[in-house]
Amino acid sequence: MTVEEMKLAFAKNLKNLMGLHNYNQDDISKICNVSQQTVSDWLTGKKYPRMDKVQAILDHFQIPMQSLVNDGKDDSLQYYLDPETARLAQEAANDPDMRLLLDAKRDLSPEDMQIIIDLAKRLLDRK
Repeated sequence: MTVEEMKLAFAKNLKNLMGLHNYNQDDISKICNVSQQTVSDWLTGKKYPRMDKVQAILDHFQIPMQSLVNDGKDDSLQYYLDPETARLAQEAANDPDMRLLLDAKRDLSPEDMQIIIDLAKRLLDRK
């Protein structure tokens, strides 16, 4: 992957992560202790963050490095066949309690994935 491809992959993945958690540029700038302009540069692919800033994001959201740097070209990293199911699975994977409970087939429908997530949440609420 070239540097430019890496910047664009990071930008896309950070945007997705922000959308998933309803975060804005200000939220990310506070997590990383950088300006909103710096976050804007990351989101447009103009710049790539230093590793300590990437690590701050990974730590905050409790996600693996691949979640931010994957360019989507490696099929082995795209486990779920349906994009909505993948989004729901990623949402569950970002929750430490849900991660332990979630194990699903790659061809699940979004509806089935949502049933699994809802069931896991109900089980966790019973504790």
